[in-house]
Amino acid sequence: MAQKNNHTTLQETNLDNIAGDILRPVGLNIKFHAWMGFLTLTLLACLYAYWIQFNEGLIVTGLRDYVSWGMYLASFVFFVAASLIGMLISGVLGLLGQDWIKPIARIAEIIAVAFAAVAGLVIVSDMGRPERLPYVFMYGRIQSPILWDVTVVTTYLVISLLLWFIPLLPDLAIAKTRMHHAPKWLSTVYNFLSLKWTHHPDQYKILFRTTRILLILVIPTAFAIHTVTSWLFAVNPRAGWDSTIFGPYFLTGAFVAGAAGLILAMYFFSKNYKLSSYITADHFNKMGKLLLLTAIVYLYFNINEFLVPGYKLKTADAIHLKELFTGHYAWLFWTVQLGGLVIPILLLLFKPMRKPLPLTIIALVVFIGSWFKRYLIVIPTMEHPYLPKQFVPAEWIVYEPTLIETAITIGPLIMVLMIITILSKLFPVVPIWEMAGMGEDETNDHKKAE
Repeated sequence: MAQKNNHTTLQETNLDNIAGDILRPVGLNIKFHAWMGFLTLTLLACLYAYWIQFNEGLIVTGLRDYVSWGMYLASFVFFVAASLIGMLISGVLGLLGQDWIKPIARIAEIIAVAFAAVAGLVIVSDMGRPERLPYVFMYGRIQSPILWDVTVVTTYLVISLLLWFIPLLPDLAIAKTRMHHAPKWLSTVYNFLSLKWTHHPDQYKILFRTTRILLILVIPTAFAIHTVTSWLFAVNPRAGWDSTIFGPYFLTGAFVAGAAGLILAMYFFSKNYKLSSYITADHFNKMGKLLLLTAIVYLYFNINEFLVPGYKLKTADAIHLKELFTGHYAWLFWTVQLGGLVIPILLLLFKPMRKPLPLTIIALVVFIGSWFKRYLIVIPTMEHPYLPKQFVPAEWIVYEPTLIETAITIGPLIMVLMIITILSKLFPVVPIWEMAGMGEDETNDHKKAE
C-alpha cells in the first residue's frame, strides 16, 4: 500500500513538473498582443487591397483572358499541400505506432487546421463574383472537380479539427486548475471545453478508439483532397498539365511542403516556448530523415514529369519545356529544382545537417521553394494556350502580378499565422498527458485488443 501511495505521489509530481513546463508559455502576454497587433494591421492592409479588387474587379490584378489563374491558384495548391502534414504525422506515422511523434503531433494538427481553414478563402480571392460562391453548394454538379474539391477540403478540415481537439481533452482537464498565471476566463474556457473529463480509464478507451477511427478516415480524405486538386489541372489537355501522374506528384510534393513547415514550427516552439526538453534534437533528426525521404520520392516524380514529355516532345510540350529549361522561366525553374529540392536532398544525407538550426534553414528554403514550385505549375502553362495570340495587348501575353494581387496573396498567409498563434497561445502545443504517461495502461490494452 505504501509503495502504491509513493508511486502515485511520484506520478503526480512528474505531472506537475511537465504541466508546469508546457503550460508556462500558454497565455496572453505583451508579446502576444504586439505580434497579433502587427498581424492585424498587415491583414487590414491586405483586406483593403481586396476591397479595391472587389469594387473594381480582377482588372486590378495581372490576370487576363489567357492567364486567368495566377498567384491565387498557386497559393491555393500550396495551402492544401501544407495542410497534409497532419495526415502524414498523425495518420500514417501514428497508425504505424511511431511513438516519437507524440510531442509534435499536435503541432502538425494545428498546421493542418490553419492551412485547410484558409485554403477555401484563397479561392474566394480568385473569384470575380464572390457572392456567387453559395451556388457551388446550391447548384454544384457531381461531374465538376470543383465540387469534389470543396467537399474534400471541408471534410478534411472537420476531421483535422477533431484530431486536434479530442486528444486535447485530458490536457484541458489538467490545465484548468493550473493556469494561475493566465486570465481567469481561460480556466473557465478550459473547464467548459474539457467536457467533464476526469481521467477515468473508460474515457481514455473511448478517446483512443475515437482517435483511431479518425486517423483511419483522415488518410483517404487527405489523399482525396490533393488528388482532386491535381485533377483540376490534369483533366485539362494543356501541355504541362496533361499528365496521369499529377495525383501522386501533388501528394509527394505536399508531404515535402508540410514536413518543411512542421520543422519550422518545431524550431520556433522549442526555442521560444522553451520546450527543447520535449521537442529534442532526436525529433529534428527524425523529421530531417522524413523530409529527405519525401523529397527523394518527389524528385523521382519531377524527373518523370519532365522526362516523359521531353522524350516524346510534342509541339506544345516542346514550347512549354523550352520556356522552363532555357526560356523566360529558366532562372526560377532551376533555382526551385536545385535550391529547393536537389541541394537539400544532398545536405540532408549528412547527420550534422539534420541538427535543429541547419535543418530549420534547409526547411525554410524548401518551404519557400514549394510555393514557387506551385507558381511554376500554374503560370507557364497558361501563358501558352492552343489558340494563337494575335492582336492582343502586350500585358495579356506575359503574366505580371500587381501590388494589389501580391497583397491579397499575402493575406491568407497572415490568417494562417494568426490561427497558429491563437491556438498555440491559448492551448498547450505538446500533449501533457502523453508526456506524463497518463492512459498508458489503456493504451497497452487497446494495442493488445488490436
